[in-house]
Amino acid sequence: MAEKNWQEGSMLPIAVQAVVCLTSAVAPSRAYADSLAAPSRLGDLDPNLIWEVLIGGIVVCAFLVAIALWIHSALLRNRRAQLRRNAFISSAMNNLNQGVVMTDAQRRIIFCNDRYLEIYGLARSDLRAGMNGHELLELRRKRGVLGASDEEFYDKASSSNGLITELPDGRAILVKYFVLPNGGSVATHLDVSEQRRLSRQLASTKQFLESVLDHVPACVAAKNIEDGCYIFANSAYERFWGLSPDFAVGRKARELFAPGSAASIEAADRAALDSPDGQYRNEFEVDRAGARRMVASIRIVVRNESNKPEFLLVVFEDITDRQSLSKELESTKKFLELVVDNIPVALIVEQVKDGRYLLANRSAETILNRRREEATGLTASDIFNAKEAKLIIARDEAAIKKRGMITEEHPISTKDGLRLFLTRRATVLNDAGEPQYLIKTHEDVTNRRQTESRMAHMAYHDGLTDLPNRAAFLQALNQMIEACEGTDEEFAVLCVDLDGLKEVNDVFGHALGDKLLVEVAQRLQDAARGGLVARLSGDEFGLIIDGKQPDAGLALAQQLGEVLAPEFHIDGRAVRAGITTGMSIFPHNGPDGAALLANAGAALFRAKQKSRGTISLYQPEMDQQIRDRRVLHQDLSMAIKNGELSLAFQPQGIARNSVAESEIIGFEALARWQHPVRGQVSPADFIPIAEESGLIVEMGEWILREACREAASWPKPLQVAVNLSPAQFMHGDVVGLVHSILIETGLAPGRLELEITEGVLIEDFDRGLALLRRLKALGVRISMDDFGSGYSSLSYLQAFPFDKIKIDRAFIVNLGRNPQSAAIVRAVIDLGHGLEMSIIAEGVETIDQLAFLAREGCDGVQGYLLGKPLPIGQYAGLVGRVETMELALKTG
Repeated sequence: MAEKNWQEGSMLPIAVQAVVCLTSAVAPSRAYADSLAAPSRLGDLDPNLIWEVLIGGIVVCAFLVAIALWIHSALLRNRRAQLRRNAFISSAMNNLNQGVVMTDAQRRIIFCNDRYLEIYGLARSDLRAGMNGHELLELRRKRGVLGASDEEFYDKASSSNGLITELPDGRAILVKYFVLPNGGSVATHLDVSEQRRLSRQLASTKQFLESVLDHVPACVAAKNIEDGCYIFANSAYERFWGLSPDFAVGRKARELFAPGSAASIEAADRAALDSPDGQYRNEFEVDRAGARRMVASIRIVVRNESNKPEFLLVVFEDITDRQSLSKELESTKKFLELVVDNIPVALIVEQVKDGRYLLANRSAETILNRRREEATGLTASDIFNAKEAKLIIARDEAAIKKRGMITEEHPISTKDGLRLFLTRRATVLNDAGEPQYLIKTHEDVTNRRQTESRMAHMAYHDGLTDLPNRAAFLQALNQMIEACEGTDEEFAVLCVDLDGLKEVNDVFGHALGDKLLVEVAQRLQDAARGGLVARLSGDEFGLIIDGKQPDAGLALAQQLGEVLAPEFHIDGRAVRAGITTGMSIFPHNGPDGAALLANAGAALFRAKQKSRGTISLYQPEMDQQIRDRRVLHQDLSMAIKNGELSLAFQPQGIARNSVAESEIIGFEALARWQHPVRGQVSPADFIPIAEESGLIVEMGEWILREACREAASWPKPLQVAVNLSPAQFMHGDVVGLVHSILIETGLAPGRLELEITEGVLIEDFDRGLALLRRLKALGVRISMDDFGSGYSSLSYLQAFPFDKIKIDRAFIVNLGRNPQSAAIVRAVIDLGHGLEMSIIAEGVETIDQLAFLAREGCDGVQGYLLGKPLPIGQYAGLVGRVETMELALKTG
């Protein structure tokens, strides 16, 4: 370990060891000498002891000499190692490709490599001991290899870019100056002449290439794949798009061009990036200055040294005005074959002078019944049988003689049998104006003609019954009018509505309903005696009958009713259906088919209003009624928007023997409309219009919101009943609407009662039932309105646990006059109680009716006897706003 430390140049352990040894040697001798000091005479000493002392001294001296030699040797080895290290560092620094100068904290030069001296033409002898940085710069300045001042030199050299020094021989030296933490410095001097030459050459090459690309007539651009921004665009590109120089660079396509053009450009870019070979050609339209231009482009993906896509090169040209390729197609057969092989029709080129086939594409092999190569050089007589060849040659000669285009359809025998082909023959003239070639195309149109025939039939016939549809019916009407114009002949147009189809669909399903329509169509055709029968819509049919009118039309309508009266037996079920008929007559009820059909429809509307199963003849006043109805619909739409609607409230009470005993438990909210011109419009007039037009959805939402808001303000927690239309269930989220209104108004869900008719379940039973269950989950009460007026009310009671049943007013009105009404009301009350549902009767107007309902155990009553529908202010006392108030019956 001591030897290792010595060699490493550490003198402190060696000196410590020497002192320890010396002390060990001297200490015993001194102690022994002290023991001898007592005697007074030297002669008293033992000679042996003297020799021992002398020998010990010699040993100590020898040991000290050895230590001194050892230390000297170690110092020499350490110095030689340091010299070797310095020589290695100096050699390494001298072999750098850049000059290096190092100074200490006092700016004295402590190192300067050979490359530095070589760069500036200096010799090692030019440097003297103790020279500082400023003196070295002055030396260079005298030698003409430094043109900057000291301050400029240090400022620029210490910057991030460094200082470029131009030498007289044209070399450029990049100097960078760094200050060390100990106060010294290092300066590097790199010859960058070659880099600057290459940089200038690169810039020159780039400028040359850009100049070349700028003079290329095609539009050239390049964009960065990473962000899609343009990095280059030549002059042709800028001229085509009307861009100012350098405007495109740094922007994306969507920032430069119209949305449609940008979308096409970006789609082409993606296709190029996705293509296996990194190239993509296409043609597409762009919008340039408001004009559509067609461009043909090629996109090439440029990859970097790592073979990763880096740039996208785009070259395109405007081909909008490019002339057709017909001359090229005529001049070179090879090019023509490449093109025509991709045409989806058979193409044959025939030489006029001898009738030989010069060219045929792949599609023509079907007609030729052989490979196209085998047909080249043959004539029609060589290929087809004598009969077909004679016909083909005659048609070819006719086309050549005409020197124009001849088009015809004719059958041709193929391996797939006889097919229908559309053949076009065109004669090509030579420079002298004489026929040279005959170009023939054959397109197999067999499937197309069959499809067109089917589509033509479908366009004018009903898909279910195969009867003519509305378009065909109108066409036949107009043809009938043309035939009858200028004569005294008449004919009738009948609109027939099938009664009961909706119920059949709801009860038995649409499949059986469709079969019923087919059977009805057949019976109508049998009864029409050759007259035209058409299906105009789902359950509406149209007929045209000539003869003396209106007798012939009325007789046919009567006969149709009789024909459809017997039961239809479909899938083992007996089904009945009736018809309601409206009729118009030509020429008295309309000048054209559309007017006649519209007027027959107006008569049908009147007939359905009267009674199902009736026949109505068009009357001119029906037009006015229809117009009035349309005007009322428009006014109602504006009334909803302008806030002309209001709410009236009719009280509901507990059934007692007298009005005074009938405690008020709630109100029903009813819509009222105060028209600015017509005055008060009856709900019987505007509610049906709202339901037919769909306005009932918007109106119903307003009624529900206003009723809940009003009820939430009552001091007494009375019930409020609101009617919901089937349309509200079919359109929109009725459950979400009720929930949001309850939250908005703060009304307790248990105080809201929603009255529905069975129409909610008829339209879509499963959906309606699901919505009712979700509504009930909100905590509101569900009541069935007009119970007994529909045909399936009882089945719905079994499917859904209603909270309340509302007996239709039609049964209450006849109480006391019709024993059957009393029995029905009594049965409904017992039924409801058996199902644990409360019963309320509407339309109660007499004391006798009230007393009867009370005796039979009816839970609630509503009607004029308790109060008319009035603004809630008239019932302020009942809702707790005024101490006392007479009932509406007494005040009204």
